[in-house]
Amino acid sequence: MGTKLHVSRSSYYEWRDRPESATATRREELRVLISKIFEDSDSTYGYRRVHAQLRRWDVQAGAELVRQLMRELGLVPCQPKPKRFSLTKVGLPFPVPDLVARNFTADKPGEKMVGDITYIPTGEGWLYLATVIDCCTKEVIGYAMDDNYQTPLISRSIRNAARNRKLAKKAIFHSDRGSNYMSAEYGKTLDQLDLRRSAGRTGICYDNAMAESFFGALKNERVARMTYATREEARQDITRYIEFWYNRKRLHSAIGYLTPHEAYFEHRNMRLAA
Repeated sequence: MGTKLHVSRSSYYEWRDRPESATATRREELRVLISKIFEDSDSTYGYRRVHAQLRRWDVQAGAELVRQLMRELGLVPCQPKPKRFSLTKVGLPFPVPDLVARNFTADKPGEKMVGDITYIPTGEGWLYLATVIDCCTKEVIGYAMDDNYQTPLISRSIRNAARNRKLAKKAIFHSDRGSNYMSAEYGKTLDQLDLRRSAGRTGICYDNAMAESFFGALKNERVARMTYATREEARQDITRYIEFWYNRKRLHSAIGYLTPHEAYFEHRNMRLAA
């Protein structure tokens, strides 16, 4: 038989009516904040980004505690789906060097960029998205969408980048060796913008990992959870994701959990103060 605990009735009622402990109250406050952050991220943040956002709000909590509370709350970020196919087609042999060598960082905005093309399924067929991402700030500084992935699409994306941000002379633009990125027509576009062309090895996705990473986030956090009836519907939704979520609100681990927009203005203010 088990041992009985002898507790007086008055002690029991005193324990029962005691106010909730400070620790329990603190954990409940954290649960509310964590749920708010997770909801605002559209269920995309894991515990590291939730922890980073709490720090931005000057809320003290360890990363392991955040992970534990997210488990208790059943907050599981959406998971990426496997790729279906690649758009990369090998172009003609072309003397384009790899000027990046998997170093996707830069000291200043506008010095080094990466780009790629992906596809978005809609009820009208594929919508193709070409992007240009700044290696310093991780900001999508240029993009274009169309019902095809011919050279004019990627030319528009890089011209939009040059319009939106000041690019350094002889800045690097890095891509894979898809036929459009290797074309003479695209080479003329880069020459007009005074940019140097760079490309990774054929079929090695890690050589353009930064561009692949953005597309992974886009597909996982947004596209895989949507059904687009038309290309225009997809175009508007993807524009909102890039402009109002990814660039301005989404915390990026590679830049100290700033948003890309914050990273850009931090560099700009440093330059102005110099």
